[in-house]
Amino acid sequence: MLTCGELLVQLLEDAGVDTVFGIPGVHTVELYRGLPATNIRHITPRHEQGAGFMADGYARVTGQPGVCFIITGPGMTNIATAMGQAYADSVPMLVISSVNNSSELGLGNGHLHELPNQRNLTSGVTAFSHTLMTPDELPAVLTRAFAVFSGARPRPVHIEIPLNVITAAADHVRPTLGALPSRPGPSPAAIAAACSLLHEARQPVLLLGGGAAHASTEAVALAEALDAPTAMTINAKGVLPKGHPLSLGSNQSLPAVRKLVADADVVIAIGTELGETDYDVTFDSGFRVECPLIRIDIDAQQLNRNFPADVAIVSDSAMAMQALLANLPQRKSVGDGAKRAAAVRQTLDAQWPAKWTGQRRMFELLQNVLPDAIFVGDSTQTVYSGNHLFEASQPRSWFNASTGYGTLGYGLPAAIGAKLAQPDRQVIALVGDGGLQFTLTELAAAVEADAPVIVLLWNNLGYGEIKRYMLERDLPTIGVDIYTPDFITIARGFGCHAESATSFEHLRELVETASTANRPTIIELFEDADFLQ
Repeated sequence: MLTCGELLVQLLEDAGVDTVFGIPGVHTVELYRGLPATNIRHITPRHEQGAGFMADGYARVTGQPGVCFIITGPGMTNIATAMGQAYADSVPMLVISSVNNSSELGLGNGHLHELPNQRNLTSGVTAFSHTLMTPDELPAVLTRAFAVFSGARPRPVHIEIPLNVITAAADHVRPTLGALPSRPGPSPAAIAAACSLLHEARQPVLLLGGGAAHASTEAVALAEALDAPTAMTINAKGVLPKGHPLSLGSNQSLPAVRKLVADADVVIAIGTELGETDYDVTFDSGFRVECPLIRIDIDAQQLNRNFPADVAIVSDSAMAMQALLANLPQRKSVGDGAKRAAAVRQTLDAQWPAKWTGQRRMFELLQNVLPDAIFVGDSTQTVYSGNHLFEASQPRSWFNASTGYGTLGYGLPAAIGAKLAQPDRQVIALVGDGGLQFTLTELAAAVEADAPVIVLLWNNLGYGEIKRYMLERDLPTIGVDIYTPDFITIARGFGCHAESATSFEHLRELVETASTANRPTIIELFEDADFLQ
């Protein structure tokens, strides 16, 4: 007999899934029965939150959904934070969980792992949540999930399967998914309206978000055709490659870029929420658009959030940019876009905080030694500075948890997921001593999974950024001077290489050695070290 659980893994493999993150429990073991008959590898994190973050990192570097098997009750509450981060950053994630027997749902009889309603729990962090009541529903529900991932704004999907349904016979069920939709293309009328505005523009500015991460070729071509200085959100870093003369980096919250946007005669925003964590990290509401605004987004509801559009184009960003390029009338060459961008970059370079000097040199060293590396960050000082300073050479090479939901503990497990997805590229986790303690045990998962990530640990002996925030506001510094363990000894106990860097020369040696290691490497950097000042 083919069970519903066995059919599930067959359908996942047919959909292109090659990795599942999960911790087996008595309520999910039947999901594992069919795994040996597939080529899907199973990765065991040490916490369900780690599973979600690993799936997130996997999805961000591949553009394909990260998949998790999660137990009823505590497994779902544990992974909810990771789902929230993925939801905020439009990351595709498929969370398949068990749930109590269908005859027991909602009764509150105190069964093992019972929650009143798991779907209510996940409703705010998913595109949809579905309870599978019979095996017959499985192909259609999975098709619906992959339709979200491939043809709409990608976000987590939760499918829960009652224990009695996981083991139910599924021999009679169609063993194939339905056809998946193409991503939507733009309205010709909307393209014409946008081209009319852009043809007259003399000082256009282009704003790119994570929704353009798959459309680097089109974005570069459009920026150059418009001669438009271009700012990228943190999740769009690398869409214009490092050193491009029109690039403004990810500095939309800084006065020089804000003035350029405020002085523009047309702004075109593509695949971006125009949200606070990319455009107002100073929390002063100072980002303004005072000219016609063209917005392109795959999510129709997003087109008038934060800043209302004058031209709203519901479309996949690549197809919309292709249509603009094909229909944009020949513009008289203005030729000052690169000059305007260079003036902004020069202003920014003169204004970086002095305390970033060492961090800037650190990033230069890392990119010189590992030019193709993927940087995955937590919420920590090197991430905050790198969001402004760092230029990626290609998309999907810099992402972190400082955007959107803004959770701690993300960096290490997400880096593991990224490394498993891209084993031929170096992956560097940028984490702080406070955030690392949230998910430190995932070092064991990295060793076990042969994921030799490089962990760059910024140690300021506590919650340093929050402490500074408190001091600036004359608040008592309660709860931020936490006990700091010996990370080097702990990491070695997990089977990792670990050492503290004492100079830039030593850091270079450690990074070079780590790049050829077969185990994770932790490189500790103390914030107050002389060479980092």
